[in-house]
This record gives sequence, C-alpha cells and structure tokens, in this order.
Amino acid sequence: MMFEDDDRRSYLVVRNDEDQYSIWPRTHPLPAGWQATGEAGTKTECLDHIALVWTDLRPKSLRDRDGRS
Repeated sequence: MMFEDDDRRSYLVVRNDEDQYSIWPRTHPLPAGWQATGEAGTKTECLDHIALVWTDLRPKSLRDRDGRS
C-alpha cells in the first residue's frame, strides 16, 4: 500500500487552455486539452511549483472578461 506522502513517482505539471494547472503521471499520455509546461518531479515538487505560479485561480476566460488577464 502506498501512502500519499510516500509517492515518489514522477509527475508533469500540466496546464489547459484556461490556464488551470494540475499534475499528471509522467508515464501516462496527457488527456485532451492539457499541455505539459516543462516542469516535472515528485508530486510534492510539482504541487509546490503550481503554488508559486498559479496565483489567480480564476479561469482565463473569466479573467479576460474582467479585463485583468
């Protein structure tokens, strides 16, 4: 049994067209609509990176509508 804290698999940081971020196992094909950002590492490393770069959680379409993209 693997606990989340013990997860040492390699992940990719991915982003969709709405500038929403997630992580994806490096060994799996990316789902439609998502692109790799070039960042990869452990789950913790990837989530830490996302926390630094994804500062406005609103979807891009909402930011564009509000004029603050």
